[in-house]
Amino acid sequence: MYEDLLEILRDLHPDIDFEKEEGLIDNGILDSFDIVTLISEIGENFDVTISAEHIVPENFNSAKAICALIEKLENED
Repeated sequence: MYEDLLEILRDLHPDIDFEKEEGLIDNGILDSFDIVTLISEIGENFDVTISAEHIVPENFNSAKAICALIEKLENED
């Protein structure tokens, strides 16, 4: 799953090292359009729905945080 997520992120910003970056939101790397695109891609690829309550910076600041969110949502089903 992590590698699939990294591929989605690299499609958005090929110049960013998503395995090391811990401030995707805080450092302005991902903007609101990127988040909307990312949520859509995650929904399609991982069959989870990210609701508004989960759209907070701490869930999107790193690939690891996004992956943890996906795992949490998968386990809720």
